[in-house]
Amino acid sequence: MTGTSSDVDAIRALSEHIARVGYRDLPPAAVGAAKIFLQDSIGVGIAGSAGPWADDLLACLAGWGAADDAGVFARNERFPAPSAALANAYQIHNSEFDCVHEGAVVHAMTAVVPAAAAHAERRGGVTGEELITALVIGVDVACHIGAASRASLRFFRPGTAGGFGATAAVSKLLGFDAATTMRAMGAVYGQMCGTMQAHSEGSGLLGLQVGFNARNAIAACDMAGRGVPSVQNVLEGPFGFYPLFEGEYDAAALVEPLGRTWRIAELSHKPFPSGRATHGIVDGLLDLRRRIGFTPEDVERVITTVPPLVRHLVGRPVVDCPDPGYARLCAAYVGARALMRGTVGLEDFRPPLLGDPATRALAQRFVMEVDGNPDPNALGPVRVAVVLRDGQRHETRIVRMYGSPANPMSRDAHLAKFRRNWVSGARRLDESAGEELIRLVDALEAVPDVRQLVRLTRATAP
Repeated sequence: MTGTSSDVDAIRALSEHIARVGYRDLPPAAVGAAKIFLQDSIGVGIAGSAGPWADDLLACLAGWGAADDAGVFARNERFPAPSAALANAYQIHNSEFDCVHEGAVVHAMTAVVPAAAAHAERRGGVTGEELITALVIGVDVACHIGAASRASLRFFRPGTAGGFGATAAVSKLLGFDAATTMRAMGAVYGQMCGTMQAHSEGSGLLGLQVGFNARNAIAACDMAGRGVPSVQNVLEGPFGFYPLFEGEYDAAALVEPLGRTWRIAELSHKPFPSGRATHGIVDGLLDLRRRIGFTPEDVERVITTVPPLVRHLVGRPVVDCPDPGYARLCAAYVGARALMRGTVGLEDFRPPLLGDPATRALAQRFVMEVDGNPDPNALGPVRVAVVLRDGQRHETRIVRMYGSPANPMSRDAHLAKFRRNWVSGARRLDESAGEELIRLVDALEAVPDVRQLVRLTRATAP
């Protein structure tokens, strides 16, 4: 490791940052990004209510305790705040449509939004300014922790770092001082989980792990607020997060940007509901398809050259009738659907397309090679080559993936994504309520109680 507790007390610096920063300290870019990605996360969570096992999860939650604290997107049921946070985090992540910080490899809003929203519903009277501040702080913490890692993924960082971010957001809404925030961080660390085995298998447990950590963040803050004992050297101690969960890290890279680099402004939209590591490949294929004009039947072979992390995350083999979670993280399947449709959407990960023989045949013509990129967290650049049956070879190189800050989605594009998601949930939502939510989020700093937003996401019919 390149940082130690004797060099930098990272958890204390983070906790002081959380306690110190107020709404007036936030630059306009951070405030604007908080509103954009809050809206995006709500929309994705609504679409995720129709995802695999979402109904089964709610049935489980109903047996784990009852309360009228908070609700779940596109549902009418209400639950204790920790359970609502779990369900909403799962729904946001289960379709792999949630925003991501590429450098940190963290889906930073996925745990932060559900935990903050559940607490805001339970407490009442949380203003838009307070919510914006909590979201910015939560994303800051999750992404600074992830970006300071110098190791390849050993645990599922959106769950682990996301849990710290969710705890930071709720701590901020509770007005904790630095010492109480540190107690909460220790309490969430004691509950932390996130195995990459779920990713390797394409299991629905992957999204649930983000939910577990969002749930645990609320429990951790409840305990810290009552003075329950915790641990202090959470990040750098001999059995702290970095030595056990990550390995090599640079604590100075975590601490030095605090208050100067606002990570929420570095988030990337996901234009496609698949692992972000597939998106550079999709961008390349769609670029070649537009420019050259070939059809899927013309393709002899697709060769992608990617960083090691991309191969690790989405270089899985093609299988017959994959589960949705497996298919979303299979670059060959996602790439084949992109070539066949000219885009990738939620419908590509539902029967009968998951078992489509033509998709499987095209996906089996994909070859993935690994480049020499030394950055263990790099998702690009990506090179894509298409070899046609007539022998022609066409190549492109993607440096800035669509949806990233360097190649962003336009407002029209991200609103179109939100509107599609609004009508894609398990229960019917009123379209005028979606337009009202857009209006409220645009003026979020003036909203006196953010429960106004959450109420709009309730189902209007069975």
